[in-house]
Amino acid sequence: MNPVKRMVDLVLALIMLVILAIPILAVALMVKLTSRGPVVYWSDRVGRNNQIFRMPKFRTMRVDTPALATHLLSNPERYLTPIGSMLRMSSLDELPQLWSIFRGDMSFVGPRPALFNQDDLISLRTAQQVHELVPGLTGWAQINGRDELPIPEKVALDVFYLQHRSLLLDMKILLLTICRVVKRAGVSH
Repeated sequence: MNPVKRMVDLVLALIMLVILAIPILAVALMVKLTSRGPVVYWSDRVGRNNQIFRMPKFRTMRVDTPALATHLLSNPERYLTPIGSMLRMSSLDELPQLWSIFRGDMSFVGPRPALFNQDDLISLRTAQQVHELVPGLTGWAQINGRDELPIPEKVALDVFYLQHRSLLLDMKILLLTICRVVKRAGVSH
């Protein structure tokens, strides 16, 4: 990983953890009070060079939900916790990933980490060398369609990021991500 990008990630993650400490605690309390089970769900994800790491998210699904990508579940809404949809629509469920950024498992910008069992996505990314990137909290594919994109299109956007990555592009992606989150664009709940 680029040392400048890593330093930016560390500093920004620390700042965000301090600024968002109270909202993080509030969301954690809401998750605990509205459903049984742990507050944080640790998902096995594919990181840089296809290494598996454990990525935290605030739990939005019931504890009996199968470990599949949401789009592969039949009737995924039936698995949502009472506040799960709101957390996903607002992207508040992603806040614990600041820990993964701090640890170096993730970056603020990069391809979203695949689930360990998304073999089609993993193989396409590997064939295009996208697997060499540190996965991100957000990325080029996220701001260009997010959950609505078919896997080949998502990988094509990941390849674009691989070929054009820069600090300036990362800043653009972060700003566009904020706009998309505010507008709740491209989110499946």
